[in-house]
Amino acid sequence: MNKTLTIAPSPHIAQGDSVQKIMFRVIFALSPALIWSFIVFGLPAVYVTATSVLTCLIVEWLIQKLLLKTSPSIKDGSAILTGILLAMNVPSQVPVWIVVIGAIVAMGIGKMAFGGLGQNLFNPALTGRVFLLISFPVQMTSWPNISKTVVDAVTEATPLAIIKEGLKNGTPISELTQQIPGYSDMFFGNLSGSLGEVSAILLLLGFGYMLMRKVISWHIPVTVLGTIFIFTGILWLANPGQFMDPVFHILTGGAMLGAIFMATDMVTSPMTKKGQIIFSIGIGVITVCIRTWGAYPEGISFAILIMNAFTPLINNYIKPKRFGGN
Repeated sequence: MNKTLTIAPSPHIAQGDSVQKIMFRVIFALSPALIWSFIVFGLPAVYVTATSVLTCLIVEWLIQKLLLKTSPSIKDGSAILTGILLAMNVPSQVPVWIVVIGAIVAMGIGKMAFGGLGQNLFNPALTGRVFLLISFPVQMTSWPNISKTVVDAVTEATPLAIIKEGLKNGTPISELTQQIPGYSDMFFGNLSGSLGEVSAILLLLGFGYMLMRKVISWHIPVTVLGTIFIFTGILWLANPGQFMDPVFHILTGGAMLGAIFMATDMVTSPMTKKGQIIFSIGIGVITVCIRTWGAYPEGISFAILIMNAFTPLINNYIKPKRFGGN
C-alpha cells in the first residue's frame, strides 16, 4: 500500500486537530485576561481590540484575494489571534489610527510578506507592536492611571518605567518601591500597562488551559520565566540597592504575556524541546539585559523577535535523532 509523506512548514498539526481548532483554543485561553482588561480599562480597550482584529482580518483577506490570488483563510482564526495579541500589547487609550497601522504592519509585513501562516519568520503581532513603539514612542508609552477598576484620564508610568527612570536619576530603590503597586495588585490585576499586562493570574489560568489541551508544552514559558527569575535574582542578591527582586520582574511588564502567548507561537519557535529551551534562555537573557541596561524599560518584545531570527539556525543544528539512526 503506497503512502504519501507530506513535507510542509510549521505549524505541524497532529491527527484530529486543525489550525482553526488550535487558534481558537489559544483565543479561549486569552479570553479571561482580555475580558479583565475590558473591565479595568473600559470601552477604550474594547475599541482598540475590535479595531485591531477587524483590520487584521481585512488586510489578510485583501492580500490573499488581490495580491496572492489565493483563497482567503481568515476562517482559520490566525488573523483574529494576531489582532487580539497586538491589542494586548498596546495601551488602552492609544489612538485607533495607530492601531490600524500596527495591524497593517503585523499582517502585511510580519505575516503575509513571507507567504502567510507557516511561512513567517517573526511573530506578526510583535512585529506590529515593535514598529509602533519605535514610530510612536509617546503614544505607545502613555498609560492610563488606574485606581482599582476606575480609569483616570491622567497618564502615569508603568512600574518598570518608574524603577528604570528613578534609578537613572539616582533615587534609592526603597523610595521607588513606594511608588509602585504591591505584588498582590500586580498578580491579580491593578496596575498600569498595556491590555495584556494587568493580571498575571489570568494569564497563568490561560497557560494551564493550553497545557491541559496540549496546545503548547511547558518548555518555553517555564524556561523564559525561569531565566528571567534566575538572572534578576543574581543581580538582586549582588546589589539589592540597585536591582529589583526577581518576583517584580516576573509580575510586571509583558513577561507573562510574552512567555506564555508570544514566545510559544509554533511557527516562529523551534520544533525540538532542546531547541525550545535554548530559544527560551536567549529570550530571558536578552529581556533582562534590555530592562536593566537598555534604553527601554521593557525588552521582551525585542527579545522574542531577536530569537525568532535564530529559530531556523536552532532547527538546523538541534535535530531529533533519525528513526533507526545512532
